[in-house]
Amino acid sequence: MKIVKIGFIGVGGMAQHHMKTLQNMEGVQLTAIFDINEERAAEVSAEFGAKPYASVEALLDSGEVDGVYICTPPFAREGIEEAAAKRGIHLLSEKPIGLDMEEVRRKEQIICESGIIHTSGYCLRYLDIVQQAKEYLKDKAIHLVMSYRFGGIPPVKWWLMMEQSGGQLVEQSTHQLDLIRYLAGDVKEVSAIHEQRHLREVDPDATAYDVGTVSFVLESGAIGNITSTCLASYVGKGEIEFFGHQFYLSLNGNTLRIVDDEQDITIKSKVDFYYEQNKTFVEAIRTGNQGLLLGSFSDAADTLEVTLAANEAAETRKTVSLQLSRAGV
Repeated sequence: MKIVKIGFIGVGGMAQHHMKTLQNMEGVQLTAIFDINEERAAEVSAEFGAKPYASVEALLDSGEVDGVYICTPPFAREGIEEAAAKRGIHLLSEKPIGLDMEEVRRKEQIICESGIIHTSGYCLRYLDIVQQAKEYLKDKAIHLVMSYRFGGIPPVKWWLMMEQSGGQLVEQSTHQLDLIRYLAGDVKEVSAIHEQRHLREVDPDATAYDVGTVSFVLESGAIGNITSTCLASYVGKGEIEFFGHQFYLSLNGNTLRIVDDEQDITIKSKVDFYYEQNKTFVEAIRTGNQGLLLGSFSDAADTLEVTLAANEAAETRKTVSLQLSRAGV
């Protein structure tokens, strides 16, 4: 079996979760790590048996990586993806993949023209129940989509800064929005309300909102809503509900429920979606088969465009129309 050598740029919690998952796979070697925090990079490198590098360029030029995970915050992505693509290094770019659509679309073009394997961090697509939902919904007329994501405040300052995180929809609830696109089709217009109710009592410098709701119209004509808050300290949950004339489907954590004239069934997921995502990325690199992946960098760019459009709608209090570059996978 060909050994696939993997590097990491950024070694925060999400990166380390990927590393732990990859450690359990055959045919994978963690070889290279870079983080601006040199001390932390050295600690993580020692833990996972990888070599720390002094810069992104040094890691990419090392000859020791077939693929790279880009796990830096969205405001710290300048030049990284395109540098990997120009060297023929395959990439998984964690979501969100940026905060500036013009810059992200420029990256997308370079990545797609390079011929490398490319994907992003939309891991929920790899749930077995999501694939079952997709199969069930493929011939259904969806009329209404309702979704939410509630949780606490992440313990990093950049997340509280709108200009660095993009806010909760861009940084967290994007997972629910991406699944809506994946299962129900693309969004053609959005309107939104974002408010800050408590966050400055947590940090007086905070610029992000802490409660928000987004209404949207899909290309199909279906309408929907996604509501988010980071003030739910005592409960963390996320759900998407799809309503049709003769069916109801819900994805709630690791549980799928389908109700129609013939059934009312509840199905529990049997997979670790992070493991499935990482296994598929490695196998795509090993075989050179982009088609194995359930999402591309372009898919991530389209999801990002919807979330940034929602931010624009919230700021202007006007509906924002979209014409996305491509359909989802």
